[in-house]
Amino acid sequence: MKLHFPDLEPSLREAIARTGMLREVPAGETLMRSGQFLKYTMLVAEGRIRVYREGETEGEIFMYDLEPGSACALSMICAASAKESKVMGKAETDAVVVMLPIEEMENLMREYKSWYRFVVESYRSRFEELLEVLDSIAFHSMDERLQLYLAKQSAKLGNSILQLTHQEIATDLNSSREVVSRLLKKMEQRGLVSLHRNAVEINFPV
Repeated sequence: MKLHFPDLEPSLREAIARTGMLREVPAGETLMRSGQFLKYTMLVAEGRIRVYREGETEGEIFMYDLEPGSACALSMICAASAKESKVMGKAETDAVVVMLPIEEMENLMREYKSWYRFVVESYRSRFEELLEVLDSIAFHSMDERLQLYLAKQSAKLGNSILQLTHQEIATDLNSSREVVSRLLKKMEQRGLVSLHRNAVEINFPV
């Protein structure tokens, strides 16, 4: 864990390795579901996990990505307070996560300042990402949301070619494939993107 958690002191990394459980997760597998009671908090060692808010009857909206070196702040809150999970987490790529028992998280909070800072920073960064989602929905039209989404994904992956289908984009934006396809076609006509089979190439500055 030294590579992905450089801010955690060696003795803390050893404690996490000793009490946490490594779990290999294939792409597409769901790690947590809405309504589930969580006994562990989740740290991402490898790969990428996507977190969604599910509707009461159907549909879901993308909230944020969890990448190596990050933790799911919402799982921390739900596990610590014995509340049902309000989100769904799914592996976008093959991943390795550290499942840390909630009682151990509380022990580490008392013993290590670096763990306290890590938890607080996890809360802060997730809160900022949730505000971005709220702002996007409340203050931007769907074509603006689509361009912002593509820009964010490109910046995060460090690649101008995004291996995403129109349906995957629509799911993340809580829209329909038909709407996303139409907007992407308009963006292609304006020279902002190039459309390929199951991929979108970004041509605008990110």
